This record gives sequence, C-alpha cells and structure tokens, in this order.
Amino acid sequence: MMRNRTGAHNRTGAIGELVVRNWLTANGFSIMADNYQQKWGEIDIIAKQNKVIHFVEVKAVSYDTKGLLDKALQVDSWRPEEQVTEHKMLKLGRTIETWLLENQYDGEWQIDIAAVRLVPKDKHASVKWLWNVVQ
Repeated sequence: MMRNRTGAHNRTGAIGELVVRNWLTANGFSIMADNYQQKWGEIDIIAKQNKVIHFVEVKAVSYDTKGLLDKALQVDSWRPEEQVTEHKMLKLGRTIETWLLENQYDGEWQIDIAAVRLVPKDKHASVKWLWNVVQ
C-alpha cells in the first residue's frame, strides 16, 4: 500500500517504493515492514529472504518521457542513489539498530539501496540494486 503523501516528490517516492515492494515479492522476499519510523529515521522497506533481513532504502526519480529517461541513462546523468548521503546512512544505521533491538534479532542482515527511475505516464520503471552497501 502506498503512503498518503502530498506533492510530486512524495508521489515519486511512493511509486518507487511500490515498484520495489512488487519486485521483492515477485523475487521470493517476504515484506516484514513498510516505512518503519523512529524520531531519528525511517527504513523504507524491511524484507526477508533465505533467513537474511534486508533493510531497503528506496530512492526514486521520475521523467516525463521514456526518451528523456533513455537520454539520461546514455549520458550517465544524476543517479537517485547519490541521495543516500553519509548523514542518511548514519540515521538509517541508528534506526536499524532500534529495529534489531525491538525485534530481538541477532541473525544476518544487510542494507540495500534500490534506485528507481520512473516514467509514470508510461507506467515504466527501471530499478538498479546496490546490494549489501555496508560490509
């Protein structure tokens, strides 16, 4: 389910999260939580596959046409994943630590980034995964 957000930026983010949830479910992941929030941060999606918890940060950008998206990919323009800054990773780490404590989880886990490029009017999306970004 998409979050109730306002503004184009928030709609793009909500659509990106929906695309990622659908991809995860189609690829054998179970979704454990959406938009887990604490005062100090948020985890977009918490999913599990093969006894590993995946904390997924979703970053999305939209384009008016598929042609503009293709052109952006050809020139290696701005990438959504570049918005996952060191500050964001620190907030994410603290939020993950809270989730791990609350759920008394001490198994394997990792942080993944899903960079989503959308053309909403064409219902087109491409996803670039960065798996296990923190070793």
